[in-house]
Amino acid sequence: MAAMTSLQYGIPFLNFQQKSHHFTSKLFHCTTNPNSITKRKNSGSRNGVQRRGESVIRCSGINIGDYIGGDLLKLDLGKWLADVEEHKAIAIYTPHEGGYEGRYLNRLRYQGYHFLEITARGLGDPEATLTKVHPVCPAHVGKQPIARWWFPPEVDYRLEALPPDAKGLAVWVIEAKVLSKAELQFLALLPSLRPNVRVIAECGNWRKFMWKPLKEIAGLAPLQEA
Repeated sequence: MAAMTSLQYGIPFLNFQQKSHHFTSKLFHCTTNPNSITKRKNSGSRNGVQRRGESVIRCSGINIGDYIGGDLLKLDLGKWLADVEEHKAIAIYTPHEGGYEGRYLNRLRYQGYHFLEITARGLGDPEATLTKVHPVCPAHVGKQPIARWWFPPEVDYRLEALPPDAKGLAVWVIEAKVLSKAELQFLALLPSLRPNVRVIAECGNWRKFMWKPLKEIAGLAPLQEA
């Protein structure tokens, strides 16, 4: 009933009272069967009102993850760990609703990585912020004189603070899609400058969680043929 209601509101031009109706898309193939209807007798109906017959909608193209939860069935976690260790800088694409990336983040945490979560908006120069002593000008609200504070490099500061049993530092960059190509290229080369660093950059959204080497997205490596 809920599936039929959502389809009626999402696709208002469909006429569900016709004898047979089929519509196809790249994702699903749905069919309405008017012969499979359910009615309620007057004696068993609520307030003596008979329920109108409803068509049954069956959709194909739905996998098992849609029934048990998309975040519970992740068979690619082993490949995820192998690609992170091989490429060291990964560009990820997450679903718009969010939440799926937590499974992959926790798997890296279980491997012994510590995280530096930063957002690309307001990051400034990634090279200066992450690897050099950089200035920060606090807001003066038009009353105080313009001051400049100096902060240590974010990556080097946290590498020195890692416990001895830590495997490394994972720099998780949120909203990396706003970064320029040159800034993405520096993030892709950061693990070569700091061997104990892994970079995970959220470069966009997709229908499912997927990832590619960041060098490939930044134009530092040739595109792999599908």
